[in-house]
Amino acid sequence: MLLAIVIAYLIGSVPFALILARRWSAVDLRRIGSGNLGAANVLRASGVWAGILVAVLDIAKGTASVLVAARLSPNAAATAAAGLAAIIGHIYPVWLRFRGGKGAATACGVFSVLTPLAVPPTLAVFVLTVWATKYVSLGSVLASVVLPPIAYATGSGTPAIVAASAAATLIVFRHRSNLMRLRAGTERRLEVAPASDSLEPLRDANAPSNGGGGAPPRSGKVGPREHREE
Repeated sequence: MLLAIVIAYLIGSVPFALILARRWSAVDLRRIGSGNLGAANVLRASGVWAGILVAVLDIAKGTASVLVAARLSPNAAATAAAGLAAIIGHIYPVWLRFRGGKGAATACGVFSVLTPLAVPPTLAVFVLTVWATKYVSLGSVLASVVLPPIAYATGSGTPAIVAASAAATLIVFRHRSNLMRLRAGTERRLEVAPASDSLEPLRDANAPSNGGGGAPPRSGKVGPREHREE
């Protein structure tokens, strides 16, 4: 069981968002846009196809972690624990000083195996929320919150339901800064920014620009510091 959990954590900790953003646009995703290592930030920084690819890979590593764990241990509790470990690995990767993404896509892959009947309605909640509001963070939070009761309603086993509840708690916790911005009305909506904006590094708001000279900042542009996520 322990081996399955460790392997699942290592699979989940592979930072596809950081790797692909560097290969795709030669940027450090931690200094771009929100600073989050997730598909939404890759979409803003490197474009639609890069964002989609990162989402697919993050889902795939969640799925792979559960399938590998099932091969190593047929115990349902061990498999569920391994799936949760993969999500923790994505959120807190040891390679990046435990600062990773927010876990939604990896959780989708994990529970596609653990609770296959619960995932389609949960995805529907995510898609409808993002379509209606253009807030990926809100869609992720709502989807994670509805997953455990839907898993229970569709007859998932107790270990999977417990794992879903723990994953929901982690995902909501990691979105706490987004929830604060949603409440304040300053959360970023889903959009693909032009290259000149999407590749703008995060800077200290008090840092001088162009030695104090150059063109003044465009009016109405929100400073990147306000969008930095924890």
